[in-house]
Amino acid sequence: MQSQETTGIHIEGHIKIYNPESGEIFINKRNAIHYENISIALANSLAQSGNGFVYEMAFGNGGTAIDPTGIITYLTPNSSGSNASLYNQTYSKVVNQNSSNNLDPSRNYIEVRHVTGTNYSDLFVTCLLDYGDGNTSGQLAFDNATATNGTFVFDELGLKSFSSTGNSLLLTHVIFHPVQKSLNRLIQIDYTVRIQSLTGLVGV
Repeated sequence: MQSQETTGIHIEGHIKIYNPESGEIFINKRNAIHYENISIALANSLAQSGNGFVYEMAFGNGGTAIDPTGIITYLTPNSSGSNASLYNQTYSKVVNQNSSNNLDPSRNYIEVRHVTGTNYSDLFVTCLLDYGDGNTSGQLAFDNATATNGTFVFDELGLKSFSSTGNSLLLTHVIFHPVQKSLNRLIQIDYTVRIQSLTGLVGV
């Protein structure tokens, strides 16, 4: 009789959004994993199909609702349905350093981190929103926006896979209080996705 492997795999993620010059931390929290899409991405990557690997970080401004008194309501992260997406994607940046579409691979890149003998590996993705990134005409000069629905006021982001057909998959999704990207502000996102055995879980 053939034995059955029952250990299983667990995936979790964590993001840190901060200003690399001042050290100010804007967001430090866990994210939601889209298990269906990430299983498809992992299978495509293992099959060397040319699809599935992490390609870009997407940003949006549709993750929260703020009433006139300033109370923030956080929407539920989209982590089901193969066609899931951000609520309102307004910007994206290629973070895979092997792509010719990555214009700054020294500061926007992916690393695989593993310590020999452990039962987990980390996918570390870092993305820098530089002073002049994106459509600069859409950014305010200073980080003093009063509206929270601007193109460069972000309250959600996620990692997306590469797809040769253009149908990229949303792999992770995190929602947070609005953070403004303005022309006078650097914003760096360090995104860690930990893949590990269910035996001896270690939090990220």
